[in-house]
Amino acid sequence: MIYVDNENTVDPRINLAIEEHLLRNFSHSEDILLFYINEPSIIIGRNQNALEEINHKYVLENQIHVVRRLSGGGAVYHDLGNLNYSFITGNGKENFNNFKKFTAPIIQALQDLGVKAELGKRNDILVDKRKISGNAQYLTGTRMVSHGTLLFNSDLSHVDQALQVKMNKITSKGIKSVRSSVVNIIEFLSQPIEMDSFRKYLLNSIFRNSQQLNAYELAEDDWRAINKLAEERYSRWEWNFGRSPDFNVHVVKRFPAGEIDVRIEVQRGNIAEIRFYGDLIDSAYISDLEEKLMGVRYDKFHLTEVTKGIDLSDYFPGVSATEFMSILY
Repeated sequence: MIYVDNENTVDPRINLAIEEHLLRNFSHSEDILLFYINEPSIIIGRNQNALEEINHKYVLENQIHVVRRLSGGGAVYHDLGNLNYSFITGNGKENFNNFKKFTAPIIQALQDLGVKAELGKRNDILVDKRKISGNAQYLTGTRMVSHGTLLFNSDLSHVDQALQVKMNKITSKGIKSVRSSVVNIIEFLSQPIEMDSFRKYLLNSIFRNSQQLNAYELAEDDWRAINKLAEERYSRWEWNFGRSPDFNVHVVKRFPAGEIDVRIEVQRGNIAEIRFYGDLIDSAYISDLEEKLMGVRYDKFHLTEVTKGIDLSDYFPGVSATEFMSILY
């Protein structure tokens, strides 16, 4: 097995690009191990609706990255207290869907530290029935990735708040996350250690049956390809949000002047259909506003920009711009 050093990169867009680059382009036939730590970010599964999984207001206020990965599964929160591991191997029958094989060296290392870790029914690693690690896989060609998280010393208050959905009502075809009770590994250690020591311990444990650590340093050509992939995929709204499955939003709010009922259909991250109903609505006149909102990217910034030049009192007397935005988003 080869260990690849990511040179302490904490940008989730770069780290996911490193993983994909190694999967698709690494010429060696040997298995690969990659460790990486991300600054605060939400990593969503390939088939998830990004807007449904995150507390968008909290994410924006706290400058948390939202990045879509290639594997399936649920949304997870990463920060500097979370260690991610990735095994890149051939995708033979002995490997694909064999989470036990790839989590076994991690579980053994934890048990040797006195942490009573075990593999759960949902391919999570558990301690006292609480989740310390989630795992997922994806494949391409003849190679595959089996990767997972390790909650070592994360700020768990952010986990709840960043992944708490704030939308009134949303119906999506995406895969929804299953929230689990989570806990940090550090709580089970008899002697606390720092993240760097934990990573080194884990690395030595995985390679303990090898004569020496076989490490590979990413070359300039690797970094050029990685940065290009990060820019063209993992940094793009079209990938992280636009690839969300189609979904519908239905919000009903009552104001002193009457009720407003809005129904929105979003396709590839843009408004494909929008209709307003309610006491305040003139069905003939409101079509002008609906037309202006058609095709707009469904995020707060773009919706706000579009409505800035509209006199909303023409459509909804007594409803402020802030109140109107609370209906839309």
